[in-house]
Parts: sequence; C-alpha cells; structure tokens
Amino acid sequence: MVKTERLTPIRKKTDDAVVTDNPWRRLREFTDARIGLGRAGVSTPTRESLEFQLAHAQARDAVHTELDFAGLQQDLVALAEKYPVLNTETPLVLHSLATDRMTYLQRPDWGRQLDEASLAALKPHKAIEPYDLAIVIADGLSATAIKENAVVFIETLVQAMQGSENAYSLAPIVLVEQGRVAVGDDVCEALNAKAVLVLIGERPGLSSPDSLGLYLTWAAKRGLTDDKRNCISNVRKAGLSYFAAAQKSLYLLTEARRLQCSGVAIKDRSTDKIIDSNAVQTSFLLDK
Repeated sequence: MVKTERLTPIRKKTDDAVVTDNPWRRLREFTDARIGLGRAGVSTPTRESLEFQLAHAQARDAVHTELDFAGLQQDLVALAEKYPVLNTETPLVLHSLATDRMTYLQRPDWGRQLDEASLAALKPHKAIEPYDLAIVIADGLSATAIKENAVVFIETLVQAMQGSENAYSLAPIVLVEQGRVAVGDDVCEALNAKAVLVLIGERPGLSSPDSLGLYLTWAAKRGLTDDKRNCISNVRKAGLSYFAAAQKSLYLLTEARRLQCSGVAIKDRSTDKIIDSNAVQTSFLLDK
C-alpha cells in the first residue's frame, strides 16, 4: 500500500497578516496624519497606498470641481428669510479677473481683484452709512469646503450675533467666482463696509479636502498686505467647530471695531477665561 500524506490547504494571507506594525500607529487615534503606516516587506502596505491615492484624488477634485453658485444663492436666500439680521437682498454673484480655473491657478494676482463688470455691479449697493460687516464667499481652492460648510457657518455666526450685546448691520452677501482672499478688499471698499469677512475654500490637504478658511480685515481696501488680516483656519466637521469659529470671528470683529484695526495688532484672546476689554493689547511682532 502506498502511503499518502494529507495535504494542508494553503491559506491566503490577509493584508493585516503580512504587515509589520509600527508602534507609532497608536497615535493615529489623535490625528489624521499618515504616521505609523507599518510595512509589507520593504514596501508600503497596500491598504495605506490605496488610501493615499484616494485622498490625493479627493484633494484634486476639491480644487477643480466647480462651485454651484446658483444653489448656494438659494440656500442663502432661505437663510435670510429665517434670520432678519441678514440682508434680504439676493446674494450677488461676481467674478475676479481670472476668467477660468486654469487662469486662476496660474495667476493668483488676478484672483485677488474683481473684474470691471463686478465693480460696476456693486455700485448700486454702496451704503451711505457704512455697514458693520460685509460677508464674502469665494470658491478659492476648494469648492467642497464652501458647499459643505459656508451656509452652516453663517447661520452659526448670525446666532452668535443675535446673542451678542452689540448690534451689527450686514451688507448684502457677495459670492465671488475664481476668488482669492484679497478679493474681499475690493468688495469692502466698494460697499463702504467697516470690515469684511471672507469665507474661502482652503488649499486641500491629504486629510482635509473640505477645510474652510475665514479672513477678517478691518477697513479693507485694495493694496492691503496680509499682516492686516486675522485668519481662522480648518473650519469643518472634522476640524474647528462652527460654534468655536463663530465665537472667534465675533470676538475678532468686536476687537477690530474697538481698536479700529485688524491683523497682527490684535491678539486672539477669545479662549482666555477672563478678558479685560479695557486692557491694552500688544503683539510680539510689534514689540521692540
């Protein structure tokens, strides 16, 4: 009789079975950063490689996807009906000097200024008595960020304003296609507003294609440099909350109105437990 050996079935190794773990991986519960990836032999694990490719594709899509300005207009009109403090005029849709997306990416300077037709469209809305604040929404480098966060943030900001002891008059909301941060300077000057708050899609990261940036500028006009602005970054569901961003924005606006300035001259003390509004604020950038 011929002896036969019982063959053991070959088990297919899973990705987890062949990946050598990295002790840094436990820190990923605190961050979306790509750390502690481990290795499969001398290579990046397949799962991590595919997740990187997906994140890169989402970032590219965020940059090149066109913003639905008509839909955004409708959402803002509905919001204005709910909150009377918002200007009830239909938001204006304007355009920068950058005529298309490719030009916008190649000529950042053109995205910082409105075209002549847009400047002319703002003239009938110029206030005799200055508005306290003009809100500008620009697509920036992520239409995804505007689509997912802009309306919700504005509603949260309005709620914060209503709970404030100060009253604010708001200019008609302005939407700018192919716009960068400084395009808000043109809007602020043309509407005769004391300050401008620009909501813009930030440059997508590989873990944050939906990050909204907020830029507050007091007495904005064409030619201002970025040291005159205050920035609040990473406003999104997985980042800085809408409530926290609204509270910071209102604090900075209040301080800008009190000090008649913005940018490095204002220190963000919105998280301090006790704030003395009469205290003299300084900045280490200006101290000698």
